[in-house]
Amino acid sequence: MIRFESDYLEGAHPLILKRMEETNFEQTAGYGNDPFCDSARQKIKKLCGSADVDVHFLVGGTQTNFTVISAILRPYQGAVAASTGHINVHETGAVEATGHKVLALPSEDGKITAAQVRQAYEIHWNDADHEHIVQPGLVYISQPTENGTLYSREELQALHDTCTELNLPLFMDGARLGYGLAAQTNTLTLEDIANLTDVFYIGGTKVGALFGEAVVISNPAFKKDFRYLIKQHGGMLAKGRLLGIQFDTLFTDGLYFDIARQADGLAMRLKKAFLDKGYGLRFDSYTNQQFPILPNDHLERLKEKYSFAFWEAVDASHSAVRFCTSWATKEAAVEELIRDIEKL
Repeated sequence: MIRFESDYLEGAHPLILKRMEETNFEQTAGYGNDPFCDSARQKIKKLCGSADVDVHFLVGGTQTNFTVISAILRPYQGAVAASTGHINVHETGAVEATGHKVLALPSEDGKITAAQVRQAYEIHWNDADHEHIVQPGLVYISQPTENGTLYSREELQALHDTCTELNLPLFMDGARLGYGLAAQTNTLTLEDIANLTDVFYIGGTKVGALFGEAVVISNPAFKKDFRYLIKQHGGMLAKGRLLGIQFDTLFTDGLYFDIARQADGLAMRLKKAFLDKGYGLRFDSYTNQQFPILPNDHLERLKEKYSFAFWEAVDASHSAVRFCTSWATKEAAVEELIRDIEKL
């Protein structure tokens, strides 16, 4: 079986494993207070164009999302997000379990707009009974979105400006950020993202690491005591050096961007193969996630050799599915899939 259902199916990039083996018997302080984490922090700060951001390493994406969101919100506030947002559809109510509601906005492509945020804010505050309703307390977006789409710099700027005006912190989930930054249509840099969000994170789990995410906090208001919350929410690793080694390796000599670019390139080849065959696309993604619409009988034939994720039924005989490449996807596997697509 050749697997394309997600981008965290393999272990870690060989350079990470090599570095872990080389440093295995070194003794360091725990909980991220080690030279490897310090080195990784400095590299991330440089890419963000700021020595003033705080960088923290957490064990996984779900822990990161609910730790950041619960750290920012007051008990009566909720997180504004797209209806398709990861925290709304794929984290088993982790945010709600912290006592904060996800306030979902309709979204066709996975993105939300500044105008939607303003409307949600005004609807709340113009309601005479607003103190009886969960208050919008922050805005959550992801880059790429759950549907592989990307925010442009102009869209992120508009969200930033609106959120600043309305005093709504802006938090970007970057679990797949590498694949967004490497996409041929991307217009954002890490420095842009650091300047236009209050908090964001750089995903490692899905982009070459064994596990781990790097949280970047730009807004000084959210820096104090954040480590207490990481610990309380189960996101702090005692052997924190393992996270530092991984991110330090990923951000040495551009490795993070190189492996993401490779995955995106293979995904673009799959996209072309689906289009050349005459299949439609549910979303126009330029990242490592592709969402073709195929006849159900064609999907059954592909399932004999390949695994992929069901996304949604389009009609009685067609379904949208997701094929996902990763930093470790082999070119030969993509070539084999393309040949089988051509035979359908």
